[in-house]
Amino acid sequence: MSLTNSYAFRRPLAGVLVNLALLGSLGLLFYGLQAPILTLEKFYVFSNTVSLLSALQQLAREAEWGLFALVGTFSVVFPILKILLLLLVWNFDPSHGERHRRHLHWMATYGKWSMLDVFVVALLVVSVKLGSLAEARVEAGIYAFASSVILTMLLSAWISTHAVEPPVSVPPSIAER
Repeated sequence: MSLTNSYAFRRPLAGVLVNLALLGSLGLLFYGLQAPILTLEKFYVFSNTVSLLSALQQLAREAEWGLFALVGTFSVVFPILKILLLLLVWNFDPSHGERHRRHLHWMATYGKWSMLDVFVVALLVVSVKLGSLAEARVEAGIYAFASSVILTMLLSAWISTHAVEPPVSVPPSIAER
């Protein structure tokens, strides 16, 4: 790993902008994890506001270890690791070579495990199933979480297309010798 051979170092303006966007995405993710994502109101009297981290705590208290591991891994651990790995690949990976292309391919594959779509579907199912018994209201945390996931996906795609230096072409006269 070399800082001076990375794409971020070789393209300073893009390097700073992408790093700021990745750090912004990490900030949005941390905010989205601890901020309220859903408020459930039952019979217009009882109200319960839930964040992703409080939901994980509740799952742990109720010994729902399968759900705890699933939600924790895909909604907390994977997004944090993806952002951190993108920062490492962008800033320290050499901007050319087979190893760099392999890392970018691995990041693209890894990014497909984003749980945003499953999370949104789960919220919709909860709100539909509650029907007239309760009202579900989406809060700011879900927007921050979704923004972080979408920004990370866009940055991952941008990095994978722009962080690969084109191969140096050899003039035909030299190649024929």
